[in-house]
Parts: sequence; structure tokens; C-alpha cells
Amino acid sequence: MTTVGPGRPRKQQAVRPGATARDEILDAAAELFTGQGFANTSTRAIADAVGIRQSSLYHHFSTKDEILGELLGGTVSTSLAFARAVHDDSEAAATGLAAAAARLHAVVLFDGSQLCSSRWNLGVLYHLPEARAEIFEPFMAARKELRNIYEDLGRDVTAASGADADPGLGDTAFRLVESLINLRADGLMSKDSAATTADTVLILGGLRKELPELRSASGELIRRFGASPDTRPVSRKSA
Repeated sequence: MTTVGPGRPRKQQAVRPGATARDEILDAAAELFTGQGFANTSTRAIADAVGIRQSSLYHHFSTKDEILGELLGGTVSTSLAFARAVHDDSEAAATGLAAAAARLHAVVLFDGSQLCSSRWNLGVLYHLPEARAEIFEPFMAARKELRNIYEDLGRDVTAASGADADPGLGDTAFRLVESLINLRADGLMSKDSAATTADTVLILGGLRKELPELRSASGELIRRFGASPDTRPVSRKSA
């Protein structure tokens, strides 16, 4: 018999991915929240899905809201860390249209790939009224920072492109990436959805002819600053 903390026995062997019981609780909650809804999921149901007693769940999380907060907080962290690295790196921030466009493409591709490859499509939860409560403010602040980075990168492309470039390219890119949440929920996502979205952003920026070169530069940024975009799953709030 395995245990969850001192004196907290499981009802059965671990049946979910995760190095710890806490990880398994989060995985079970993500499945139940996305499958049957947050309001319809009890902490007892989550505990049963993990194979632990309800009292053992409370050893790790005090409330269901705390579980949701942990899930929300984790969804944005990988993409935000990557976007910060690309945004702040002096070499990646070299002047010129090609460098600016490659940075935006890389962030869109990496972020979009997280949404497409996460184990559960947690983005569908962000329409919940509960997700806007004060307890989730750290998540909302992280999401806002990520959106600001998109806008900065879009402005860099616009400044290098000239007067005809879309001044709202970064915000458009952010919204297109988060539309992948609904695409996935509708069963319309393909293995190329994130790459197509990244290419579309640059096409909107008037860079269709430059795409092959920019894809290569974008891939190099991803190799420098993060794992392959389809190996570090994260989902995030939709606008």
C-alpha cells in the first residue's frame, strides 16, 4: 500500500501521471473540471478519481478554489517564461524586420503549441465567473504580462515594417493563439494548428514571402530558450 503523506493511506495504487499525490490531484481535477464542469465537481469526486480519501486531498489543498488556482497559475508559466526570454534577450532583440518578426513568430508558435498539446484543454475553464475572483489575481496578472509582451513584439514588427503594417498585430496574434482553445474544444485542431497560426500572424504583417527564412529563425529561438514547443504542455485563459 502506498501513502499520501504521513498516515494518509491510498485506497489503491497510483493510477494517474505525476511524481506526487499533489500532481495526481491536479491531473484528476483538470480532467473533471474540463469534462463535467467546475461547479459539478466535488472534492470527493476528485479524491475518488485519484484513489485517495477526501481527507487526504485536504492535506494538499484546502478548497476546490485552491485547486483551480493552482491549475490556472500553472497554465501560463511556461509560455510566459519563454516570452520573457525572447523579449528580453539582447541578441534576439537585434534591430531589423527579420529579427522582430522571428521573435513574434517564435512566441506565437511556442505558446500555441502549449495550448494544442496540453493533456487537458484547461483554457475552456477561463470563461468561468469563478476564474475572475480575487484569489486568482496572480494568474490574471501573469496573463496580462504575457499579452503585453505580445503587444510589444507586434509593435516591433510594425515599426520595422513601415506605415502599412497593422498597429494591432501583437494583440491580433494573442487572440489568434487563444482561439486554439475553442478550435481544440470543437475537435478541429490538427498537428499543424500552432504552426499555421504563427505563419498567419506574419502573413497579416505582410511577410508571406519571407516566411521560410523567418520560420528558421523562429525555430532557432525556440531551441535557445525552451524545449520543443510540443513537449511542454500548458494551456491558458482565452480572451
